[in-house]
Amino acid sequence: MPALHGTAHPLDPLTADEIRTARTVLRDAGKAKDTTRFPLVLLDEPDRHTVTAHRTGDPVVRRLRVTTLEPATGAGHEAIVDVTARTLLAHRPLDPQTDGQPPILFEENDRCEEIVKADPGWRKAMAERGLTDTTLAICAPLAAGNFGHARERGRRMLRSLTFLRCDATDNPFAHPVGGLVADVDLTAGRVIRLIDTGAVPVPAECGRYEAPFTGPARTGLKPLDISQPDGPSFRLEGPVLHWQNWRLRLDFNAREGLVLHQLAYREGDRLRPVLHRASLAEMAVPYAEPDPARNWVCYLDVGEYTLGRNANALRLGCDCLGEIRYLDATVADDHGLPKTLPNAVCLHEEDHGLLWKHTNMFDDFAAESRRSRRLVVSFLSTLGNYDYGFYWYLYQDGTIEFEVKSTGLVQTSASVPGERTPYATEVAPGLQAPFHQHLFCARLDPAIDGHANTVDEIDVVPLPMGPDNPHGNAFTTRATPVADSADAGRFADPAAGRRWRISNPAVRNRMGEPVAYTLTPQPGPTLLARPGSSVARRVGYGTRHLWVTRGRPERRFPDGDYPNQHPGGAGVLRWSQPGESLVATDLTLWHTFGPTHLPRLEDWPVMPVDRSGFTLRPTGFFDRNPALDLPAEPAARCHREPGTP
Repeated sequence: MPALHGTAHPLDPLTADEIRTARTVLRDAGKAKDTTRFPLVLLDEPDRHTVTAHRTGDPVVRRLRVTTLEPATGAGHEAIVDVTARTLLAHRPLDPQTDGQPPILFEENDRCEEIVKADPGWRKAMAERGLTDTTLAICAPLAAGNFGHARERGRRMLRSLTFLRCDATDNPFAHPVGGLVADVDLTAGRVIRLIDTGAVPVPAECGRYEAPFTGPARTGLKPLDISQPDGPSFRLEGPVLHWQNWRLRLDFNAREGLVLHQLAYREGDRLRPVLHRASLAEMAVPYAEPDPARNWVCYLDVGEYTLGRNANALRLGCDCLGEIRYLDATVADDHGLPKTLPNAVCLHEEDHGLLWKHTNMFDDFAAESRRSRRLVVSFLSTLGNYDYGFYWYLYQDGTIEFEVKSTGLVQTSASVPGERTPYATEVAPGLQAPFHQHLFCARLDPAIDGHANTVDEIDVVPLPMGPDNPHGNAFTTRATPVADSADAGRFADPAAGRRWRISNPAVRNRMGEPVAYTLTPQPGPTLLARPGSSVARRVGYGTRHLWVTRGRPERRFPDGDYPNQHPGGAGVLRWSQPGESLVATDLTLWHTFGPTHLPRLEDWPVMPVDRSGFTLRPTGFFDRNPALDLPAEPAARCHREPGTP
């Protein structure tokens, strides 16, 4: 499968050679050795104006931002390496108390389990529960967060819950060991605290979801084949994707996974920019149980676990359907060596029903209609028990959508069978699925016909009855400028039809109004953890549906560069202090969305997809419907009698 390779442009994806070069430069400078680990290697993206000014054939300088970790001491460092000049530009230590910890290494997952299973206290607690054979136990390595405990200060931590299996292929989340948590110091290689709130019966019922365990498969499904005999309508030129007037650059990095750069729509002879950058920049999963064995659970799957490095290898007919093009991605492994993620990104087209239609009742009911087709750019990632699909949709009328499909397994805890709790749903006897939230945060760097953009909050407002509204039927819109960084955090309001209009005041449409796109949310609850809590400090972005900040190269992630064990207050909370103008300037929008999951019986043993997302629609960006030029479907495809070929 083709890979996202090439360095002819400042935003081209990382190559294997660049990753190797960064590692070599650090070793030659004495900043890395055989034992050094590399939790994160990312392109240090140049600012948007440098990128916009680049022309084909211009020299390209490539810099990598490399995070290293010394397992023996727990010391973390951040380096900037110019891989074009093979030079170390900067190198600094990370202070775990102020910077946070580097992301969790893959090898630390196994290390955590080894430490827990060797701990005498854990073995004693298991034996007291009658669990002496621990060969099939799973000690899950879970992000520790930061609760200000003095005993954890400066330590590289994981917390571990225990689950059992009947055999090596069993679903461990069907058999949680209740009331037992091990706090693990990875550097010291020991459990520094064991929480044991008392034995609870281990749920015995299996949670198998594979075909051999679920009974006969249903029948009656006829084949549904998608055929494009002439191939797909999109075209790839390296990482540059062309489709139906859209042009964009594809990227994939270890932290965020799929990133879209320089999305632009061609109108006539003009290539009109819409977004400079778009990605899923963070996702928090805070849980609701107040029990001491569970009240710390909140995962930051992008910043703590590296979403991109956990990407799936996609399969035709299962993960994607149709005329598919898969793209490999290159990331660095724990040792700082290049690793290929096969079939990490999927490209395909989908029919999406009607795009527009009208039946003219004044002309013998003559009808015109056009079908909608969308381009899908997607990847999937597995983080422990949950699986997430991330889908960018581009439409022929200039609309952009983003959708997350959450599936996989709910995390579980144990209780006495039949025992009720206000914080969870009993999905099998003695098996509780705790309430939790999925707070996704999309990073959107707008470039609406240029980078000097402004955001207005648009509400639909009913007008009071009176002389100007005698029948009480009138309503209008109210625009509230998001003009200063002090006003950056915004709430959605479905009752007001609230949306956010991103405009370019310097470019006008034919009606004299600024060209614009509108962000329309699908709002749910924001972060439900209380103000002042550890979760609220560390997931500050989740306290609002939208943050608007000045776009700066160093503002990469909504919760800061190193959220693992960070005390909180980084990212959008820091960037939203008063005094920065947000009018006609470089902007970044950080949009929070996602479900508050109250698990159902139907979510066990594997949950059907739960969808969430948002839409960006042109709003006066075009002077009329840009999809008027779509060809009509051939008459033979619009009607077919049953049984005819």
